[in-house]
Amino acid sequence: MLSKQQIADAADQLYQAEKERQQIRALTLSFDMDMEDAYAVQKGWVDRKLADGEKVIGYKIGLTSRTMQLAMNINTPDYGVLTDAMQFASGSDITAADFLDPRIECEFAFILKKPLSGENVSLEQVMDATAYVQPALELISARSLRVDPETGYTRNVYDTIADNAANAGIICGGKKMAPEDIDLKWAGAALFLNDDIEDTGLGAAVMGHPGHGIRWVCRRFAPHGIGLEPGQVILSGSFTRPIAVKAEDRVFADYGEYGSIQLNFV
Repeated sequence: MLSKQQIADAADQLYQAEKERQQIRALTLSFDMDMEDAYAVQKGWVDRKLADGEKVIGYKIGLTSRTMQLAMNINTPDYGVLTDAMQFASGSDITAADFLDPRIECEFAFILKKPLSGENVSLEQVMDATAYVQPALELISARSLRVDPETGYTRNVYDTIADNAANAGIICGGKKMAPEDIDLKWAGAALFLNDDIEDTGLGAAVMGHPGHGIRWVCRRFAPHGIGLEPGQVILSGSFTRPIAVKAEDRVFADYGEYGSIQLNFV
């Protein structure tokens, strides 16, 4: 277990990395962390952002696809915190240099109308608690280096969790759909970069159904007496691989009958 001072030091490194737009070495090169340590560092970093005036608007669920879990050598999802400063509108011009190694993924966002908590939340309860589902892109960023240039060390899942599960932004767009009006298992998107298709995917890639990501985070929070609240936005997990973006790139996510999202990086 890390000491309180070590947790504070690690959180400050991530906070400064984002502020100064300069990646740091993977924290696990300096700290012997386990998963609980990683979430404690994440909380410390988020607390710094809240002290700056940002407000929590929801959560993101990551590592929900089997492919990504195998890549990270882990068998469970992770989560990060969404704040109001992370919101962008479809059609926005986003400054790529504001983010560290930015990438884009396709997801579905759940906007809640009822509280949701407990270890035994069912998929039916998740859908009943959802006001609407909407196409969404997640903008991910790496405040710590994915691969250390000096040693070749690859950051691990504890580094990613500490780094707010790599979250940097959320972009919702397209139609707002009542949960009963969309078959999320078979709904998906085609992701284009500069008019070239980069990836496609279906909601089924997210633990069989995107709603299972919401169930997972409820179980994860339950021992701590935390639940999800009405009005919160929950990113349920990516069903496409992360696509690297840079200045002058154009991103278009086509969700078919459910609409589309467009971004321009400048």
